[in-house]
Amino acid sequence: MAESASYVTLTDEGFQREVLESTQPVLVDFWAAWCGPCRALSPVIEQLADEFRGRVKVAKLNVDENPQAAMRYGVRSIPTMLIFERGQVADQIVGLVPKELLASRLETLLQAA
Repeated sequence: MAESASYVTLTDEGFQREVLESTQPVLVDFWAAWCGPCRALSPVIEQLADEFRGRVKVAKLNVDENPQAAMRYGVRSIPTMLIFERGQVADQIVGLVPKELLASRLETLLQAA
């Protein structure tokens, strides 16, 4: 797992440790290099990683290079963001959405915890 900016670059091999065993909520961005909306969302994911640092782990998983996690969680279109809490999917957002929507979903999750 390479760190880039303040988000974690996930692999299928590290998914269990980085996401399912995490002690804090994890936002996982399922993406691919050929996906235009994914590329458009990338700066938003990086901003969220900075803004939620210490409260939420933000991670990106390239579905072409790491298909197992995407298949396991039924990711059929990208970008898809899954928010995990205590190893379980707590929320799902599909498509290119505004930063405010993602931030709001993360804040709601944090307030409920």
